[in-house]
Amino acid sequence: MKVAVVVGSDSDLEYAYQACEVLKTFDLPHEVFILSAHRTPFETMDFAKNAEKEGYSVIIAMAGKAAHLPGVIASMTTLPVIGVPLSASLSGLDSLLSISQMPTGIPVATMAVDGAKNAALFAVQILALSNAEIKEKLVEYRDNLKKAVLDKNKKLKKG
Repeated sequence: MKVAVVVGSDSDLEYAYQACEVLKTFDLPHEVFILSAHRTPFETMDFAKNAEKEGYSVIIAMAGKAAHLPGVIASMTTLPVIGVPLSASLSGLDSLLSISQMPTGIPVATMAVDGAKNAALFAVQILALSNAEIKEKLVEYRDNLKKAVLDKNKKLKKG
């Protein structure tokens, strides 16, 4: 049970690392790849076609501008693909529209612009469906989020 985190360029690595930090919190094995739908189409195709055989269960694909990477990967695998539009141009609107407008039959779960952390959390949720240990960690993570908000509220009220 591994997660692949794929970016289209080394300039996008900061977002990949944000996702990796979340995956580390849940002790989930993961690997980062730099692949481009346009500049390395054959290598991207090989990765997508072999991802399941290589032990990956979920793929997070991040891209900016034309943002074809998540869709191209999704077209070549039945694994869940989570797309993260990046704010490389037009404040990420071009990427968001590109990733979210997949044709029927080739879905990509689309996160918010620059939403790498939520993409990793969504991957955790997918994996938690079949793994009680991951689900327990996810419940604890969410409880900690709740406690942090309530603690901040108490601190605010104390002034």
